[in-house]
Amino acid sequence: MHNSERPLDEVTGAIVDSALRIHRTLGPGLLESVYEAVLARDLLRRGITVEKQKCVSFEFEELKFEDAFRLDLLVDNRVIVEIKSVESLHPVHSKQVLTYLRCLKLPIGLLINFGAPTLKQGLRRIVNGVPGSASPHLRINRASDV
Repeated sequence: MHNSERPLDEVTGAIVDSALRIHRTLGPGLLESVYEAVLARDLLRRGITVEKQKCVSFEFEELKFEDAFRLDLLVDNRVIVEIKSVESLHPVHSKQVLTYLRCLKLPIGLLINFGAPTLKQGLRRIVNGVPGSASPHLRINRASDV
């Protein structure tokens, strides 16, 4: 599905490295679109494929949803990057990225909040490694599970 032979960890590492440099240089407080443009350009300069504001369609139970959502960045055709510029991340932000990953059957997403005081506080790695129905959080607690 991806168009490069670059290891996935190398791709995510490049994204985090670029985001760190951008956060240190520009600081918090700018519009999400500014961080998105600068990050995309930096990754392209590194030779990594980037699609900005990619409209995504998907099917669910034989229903087709055209342009159901828009990804901030799709990097190397396999990593979703959701960019925020807010005071703090909320649980819904991570859930949004996980939903995107599940709909697209992709393995990993990065939620990057450039509004945080440090990028370490504003960075979340979201992994889609467990099918929804197999998640231990979705099981009903039964006596045999305890």
